[in-house]
Amino acid sequence: MSIALAGSMLASSGAYALSFAEAREIAEQQSPRVSAQRLQIDAVESAQKAAGTLPDPKLSVGLENFPISGMDRWSLTREPMTMQRLALMQEVPNQAKRDAKVASAQARVERERAALVLQRLQIRQELGLAWIAAQAVEQRDQLLAELLAENQRLQDSLPARVAGGSAQAGDLLAAQQEALALSDRRDDLQRDRAKARAMLRRWVGPRADEALQGDTGALVRPVAQLRTELSSHAELALYPAMQSIARAESHEAQSESRGDWSWELAYSRRDRRWGDMVSFQVTFDLPWQKDRRQTPMIQAKQRELERLEAEQEDVSRRHLQELDDSAAELQALDSQIERLKSTGLQLAQGRAELALSNYRAAKGDLSAVLGARAQVLETRLRLIDLQAQRDGVTTRLNSLIAD
Repeated sequence: MSIALAGSMLASSGAYALSFAEAREIAEQQSPRVSAQRLQIDAVESAQKAAGTLPDPKLSVGLENFPISGMDRWSLTREPMTMQRLALMQEVPNQAKRDAKVASAQARVERERAALVLQRLQIRQELGLAWIAAQAVEQRDQLLAELLAENQRLQDSLPARVAGGSAQAGDLLAAQQEALALSDRRDDLQRDRAKARAMLRRWVGPRADEALQGDTGALVRPVAQLRTELSSHAELALYPAMQSIARAESHEAQSESRGDWSWELAYSRRDRRWGDMVSFQVTFDLPWQKDRRQTPMIQAKQRELERLEAEQEDVSRRHLQELDDSAAELQALDSQIERLKSTGLQLAQGRAELALSNYRAAKGDLSAVLGARAQVLETRLRLIDLQAQRDGVTTRLNSLIAD
């Protein structure tokens, strides 16, 4: 029993068969790529909690006005200005800077969430293409198995026909040559099957060796709808978040022009004869070199925002072109498949039946039968290839926009 026939029997019985919906769920749940992206989301969400908070305060301990010369040198008590100092200082970035950091952290979370959607769609697309390739190999193998069985029946009948004079001795050699050619093509298919199952195993693990049940599905959104909703493309969905990050960083650069400030509270202890003291001071940044420090950074962040806008427009145009290319390819494939089903396959089969009828009536030779049968094989293989190409285009179109 061939692998394809065993697979079809398993699929029909429902035992050990893998459906595409199950495969997609397994791929999304077990993909290391998705796990890595989820961890990245957890990381930026954790970092978001710290955004906009004040820096940690600073505690300083010191000794002030300690004499090292004169009559009171090396004494902690004789000089009235000698003090043991304990100070607490808090830096306070300006409110605009803190708001910009909060906005930047939130935008990073949104970017990573959009990246997770993109990762899932890419996995769905790659899984779908692997699924289509594996199913196409099984269909080709089943087709070759049927033709090999037919060739074997022909070889079994030829010795009697040769003995009866209704066939020539060379017909058996021609049938054997056809069997060899078909066996070579089937060996190629065994190689292709191993590659297709390896691609599938990347996404579903050991279940890739099971029979495949069902297809990847039809086009979810018409091409016209995809064109109007192109702004929701999974890759384009990253850009609003990236632009928000650039905008927040631009605001943060602008906030540097306002300067930050800090306060400090100090307690100074002296000898009990002189009494202790408390000090309080406020410090302000003086951004007096704006043209050399703040302005260039503001301009750099503004150029980054403009770059993202231009890049988004370029990506949008590229995806529009790809969508138009896919729509044209899909239309051509649909026409070719319909023509092949309605006319091409019937013509090839009719020619093969006519050649076989003439051969049986001793009005033709076996080479015409084998040639016509090879044409039927190529036509059916081409139909499988065209359907796989169409399903591949459909899968890519279904992976443009998240459900």
